[in-house]
Amino acid sequence: FAARGCGVFGRRARQCGAGRPGPSPGPFPRRQRAVACNARGGAVPAGKSGLAPWIPVVGLEIHAQISSNSKLFSGSQVQFAAPPNSLVSFFDASLPGTLPVLNRRCVEAAVMTGLALNCSINKKSLFDRKHYFYADLPAGYQITQQRVPIAVNGSLSYSLCIDNKMSQMVTKTVRIKQIQLEQDSGKSLHDDTRCQTLVDLNRAGVGLMEVVMEPDMCCGEEAAAAVRELQLILQTLGSSQAVMAEGQLRVDANVSVHHPGEPYGVRTEVKNINSIRFLAKAVDYEIQRQIEELENGGTILNETRAFDSKLGCTVPMRDKEGKQDYRFMPEPNLPPLILYDAKSLPANMNHQQVINIDWIHERLPDLPSVKREKLVEQYGILPEHSFTLLNEDGLAEFFESVVKQTQMKPKRVIGWILNDMLSYLKQHSITVKESPVSSFLLADLLNLLEKKEISSTAAKQVLAELWKGEGKTPLDIVKEQKLELLQDQKELEQICQAVIDGHENE
Repeated sequence: FAARGCGVFGRRARQCGAGRPGPSPGPFPRRQRAVACNARGGAVPAGKSGLAPWIPVVGLEIHAQISSNSKLFSGSQVQFAAPPNSLVSFFDASLPGTLPVLNRRCVEAAVMTGLALNCSINKKSLFDRKHYFYADLPAGYQITQQRVPIAVNGSLSYSLCIDNKMSQMVTKTVRIKQIQLEQDSGKSLHDDTRCQTLVDLNRAGVGLMEVVMEPDMCCGEEAAAAVRELQLILQTLGSSQAVMAEGQLRVDANVSVHHPGEPYGVRTEVKNINSIRFLAKAVDYEIQRQIEELENGGTILNETRAFDSKLGCTVPMRDKEGKQDYRFMPEPNLPPLILYDAKSLPANMNHQQVINIDWIHERLPDLPSVKREKLVEQYGILPEHSFTLLNEDGLAEFFESVVKQTQMKPKRVIGWILNDMLSYLKQHSITVKESPVSSFLLADLLNLLEKKEISSTAAKQVLAELWKGEGKTPLDIVKEQKLELLQDQKELEQICQAVIDGHENE
């Protein structure tokens, strides 16, 4: 590991610009990123070479951990941050003689996700072995679906802003090539000080859905918007919690550039990106790096790279010049996965032992796009506000709860939610579910404002006090700090007269 590490760090230093004159090694300037993202054809203007514009091409492979109590082929529990190697069955450890037993919940989650992404569900899908060696892959192969996956030929629509203006949004669509079921590997923990690699197999065998997107995107902003929409869909379905910080959603980005009319360029793969923000930065950096490399007379290597978030650049991991032979073969211990719909379901079949695609389709919840339309239609809010409500976990439910409990119109409520509440949440880096200001308290405050018992300025003061979480109601704070609006004209005249009498010279 030490020798290999030195090589990587040496290349990393050269790649990111250490020890050479020139511009900063970080991500390319925001102006250039905007050009790349907002040119509707996806072309980047010609660089210093004066040649035709460059066309970036971005495709994504996304691994989503299925929300299930147990693993894909064993009864071992799935739990984040459990003590190392405490959730490992004999099958997970690949002991001889152990056999896989397919988890019904994982199959249903994959079917549900496929239907939500407009895929065709294959009534017959197959499992395969993908062979490769790694310390945290005890069997020496991964069970996946290479030949006939569970779902194919879908699409995902997503929206993004033009020139960072929420009021100007464009909707785009990326094709979904396939969704396949597969096992996760374990986790290798590299201890550089002791020159050791420790292996934790808790994650080995956890069920994954791999969503393969066609190369239909042209910049980091588009890739990030597509993944965020997919994340919302998965969370709405409950098929995956999709928490990137816990490794439940991991993205591999394939990036290349070419001139119009030419074949796609050599692509690089940026592996295991675990943040939507980092995904946008990694893709944009890689596009610009490839353009600069080609315009300086260099060549792009077909290699795997990683995104270094501290340096703001991608760094080489390994090359792909020799195509790896995974020796795919049918999984001998698993029969074909057979699914049914209402028409093909045999009359005498036990419904508990089969999966009915139509039954799952009928029970799909409202997807984020439908929820946004309903919010706009029901409450009269702006479309861009509906995106913000759904993008923040729990904020749409919070908004609707406040609206039900207050006399204030939804158009005014949305201002308090997005401008004031969201500002506090971001300032303290918490979600609305963790907020000390409940929907009841905010509704109570807005009712005082709507009845003209306090001013808008006083309401903001009360909200600041509520945020301290001291258990006081808005009315308690108003009375304590004497923030009520004066309704009695005589009382107001007396106050004014007292001020004048006390300051005769002024």
